[in-house]
Amino acid sequence: MEDNVTQISREDLEDLREAFNKIDIDNSGYVSDFELQELFREASFSLPGYKVREIAEKFIAGDTNKDEKISFEEFVAIYQELRSKEVRETFRKTISRRDGIRSFGGTSGISSEGTQHSYADEEKVAFVNWINKALANDPDCKHLIPMDPSDDSLFKSVKDGILLCKMINLSQPDTIDERVISTKKRTTFTMTENLILALNSASAIGCTVVNIDAQDMIAGTPHLVLGLLWQIIKIGLFADIEISRNEALIALLGESEELDHLLSMSPEELLLRWVNYHLAAAGWKQIRNFSEDIKDSRAYFHLLDQISPKGDGDDEMRIVIEMSGLNEPDDEKRAELMLRQAARLDCRQFVTPQDVVAGNHKLNMAFVANLFNMFPALSRPSDNGIDLAMLEDLTPAIVGESREDRTFRNWMNSLGVSPYVNHLYSDLMDGLIILQLYERIQVPVDWRRVNRPPYSILGSNMKKLENCNYAVDLGKKEAKFSLVGIGGENINEGSPMHTLALVWQLMRRYTVKVLSDIGVGEKVNDQIIIDWVNSTLQKGQKDSFINSFKDKSISTSLPVIDLIHTIAPSAIKSEMVKRGDMSAEDKLNNAKYAISVARKIGAKVYALPDDLVEVNPKMVMTVFACLMGRSLNKVEG
Repeated sequence: MEDNVTQISREDLEDLREAFNKIDIDNSGYVSDFELQELFREASFSLPGYKVREIAEKFIAGDTNKDEKISFEEFVAIYQELRSKEVRETFRKTISRRDGIRSFGGTSGISSEGTQHSYADEEKVAFVNWINKALANDPDCKHLIPMDPSDDSLFKSVKDGILLCKMINLSQPDTIDERVISTKKRTTFTMTENLILALNSASAIGCTVVNIDAQDMIAGTPHLVLGLLWQIIKIGLFADIEISRNEALIALLGESEELDHLLSMSPEELLLRWVNYHLAAAGWKQIRNFSEDIKDSRAYFHLLDQISPKGDGDDEMRIVIEMSGLNEPDDEKRAELMLRQAARLDCRQFVTPQDVVAGNHKLNMAFVANLFNMFPALSRPSDNGIDLAMLEDLTPAIVGESREDRTFRNWMNSLGVSPYVNHLYSDLMDGLIILQLYERIQVPVDWRRVNRPPYSILGSNMKKLENCNYAVDLGKKEAKFSLVGIGGENINEGSPMHTLALVWQLMRRYTVKVLSDIGVGEKVNDQIIIDWVNSTLQKGQKDSFINSFKDKSISTSLPVIDLIHTIAPSAIKSEMVKRGDMSAEDKLNNAKYAISVARKIGAKVYALPDDLVEVNPKMVMTVFACLMGRSLNKVEG
């Protein structure tokens, strides 16, 4: 990139600083690619979608150290490339169009053929190698695997949807009923259906797929393919880096540290704590990140030595890590020697020596997460002063989230809220996520009233409480939610009962909003949806009928399956559906099939099969509402 930053006028520089500060909501000195893309979506009123994406991608390409953050200097340098008067004037209008621009998620605008985009080749190589290994023995992927990391085969391999569906199931098992994936006939129609299934399922596990559609995947748009795959892979890598899934992580508790603090940490923070735990045992200095501090590979050598099997168990074979590579003076050669030791643990994944030396944050974090999953080398503590029985007394949301909690959390993350929600209650305690969700349901938020991080040490909780009070006030006065007995202090304290009451009404409004958008009516209540379900079933000459969203017949999933068959007759294969007397396994299989087919025909269903089997009325309502929206939208279209 040319170094022409000095050519910018003082006026433009001041405009850019103002824009940067508005995007940089936490005053960290950096902005993320997602925040930049949201800013340019704000500009789409006067720029075609492909141009918005092109500009955003130029900013993302300027992320020189690939840490997914862009400094003001990088921001200014890339701006120099946007020389046209049209772009510069539009950008200036955008940053001043309304005070308090919010930047919450999304991955791209609408793509356009012929638009040039950039992507990181090292990420493509890393993902290809990971996918080749993960799907090596999958018979449905024989026509795709192995892919060549040196060419563009990855971008061609996603077009039939099979690879994406399989990767989603690897990250979150049983998300997709594989009976629903079209693996034999690969026509344009079946490939599109597979991709719709994959994208809706990706949303259901918490991936942000805003403005990505099946055509983007068929076209193999590189930056979109890599962005989606990274989200899917990351969810899988981080799935077990959670205390409720691995109680041995309690061993990472620091001296005099409150257990609640450890429990509220993000997977990335826990991963960093895990590395430092083992480095301390090795007598080596701590690291603060997965970029600058690991470039010399020395921390990795000591980590590998600590976590490698010592042969202590009956069936455990000792693996000795050769440490002589520490003496290699050349950084890149030392990184190669370190990775050879990682290969002895079958963990040479995600990074090349060049990625280590460059400090690629994303790929190094993935490398470490895979090491944790393979060799955590932690024991459940027995002598560090923790009363393990107290874990049972902690709130279920922290010890282990319920299925409903996870559904709400995945829904929020799929909408691109920032920061990412790892823990439903503790991550909502400052009110910011809730306020972002109001915008998603078109309830206006006055961001001038909102306190943003970083919060000062003195009075920080008061600032968060003010946000929560505002969030509850908006719910009562603007959204017209029923929030009797709920105050901002309940959200601020992380009360599960009160938080769920508000979050459910947000999700419900979001779900039925599509019905209002297509003209069903401003006020959509449960009875309107139930009446539509029954009238549609009757038109399809089905025997199924529901009296309410608590109807016991829903446990068989037959009302859902029959409804899908009525609105999309070719979607249901009758041989896949169990009728008559059913075992618990039969009911679950029907539910898995129903949820996956609903997603395949275009319904963005967040509910899980168990929600149908157990007849969870809230989630059942969302399934029927999504199917109603899909059906009526098709009729309108």
